[in-house]
Amino acid sequence: MMFSELNVVNKSQKAFLRKLYLAHLLDEEQHNLLSLQKLTGMPRRTLQDAISAFADIGIKVDFIQQGQRHNEGYYRISTWGPISSAWVNSHFQQIKMVIEEGEPQELAS
Repeated sequence: MMFSELNVVNKSQKAFLRKLYLAHLLDEEQHNLLSLQKLTGMPRRTLQDAISAFADIGIKVDFIQQGQRHNEGYYRISTWGPISSAWVNSHFQQIKMVIEEGEPQELAS
């Protein structure tokens, strides 16, 4: 996959990759905002914004309620829509490096 002619990831592409990264994490294990925050080091608001924007790229996520409190539970991907979860899985380490590094970053094809 080529993000641009020069393979440099810009801000909006990084936001897209962040969604793929988080969707992969949610597909692999049961996570809530707190566990995602601890795992990724991302601010809570960034995580909330990214998860709420999954629908923009066709990923459907559900919050599975467990317990009495409104925030007890975990997120689950119900469909990846047009996104290939296999591609995300095979490029996960590359995506993670881009997410964790400063901008701009290169992403190999």
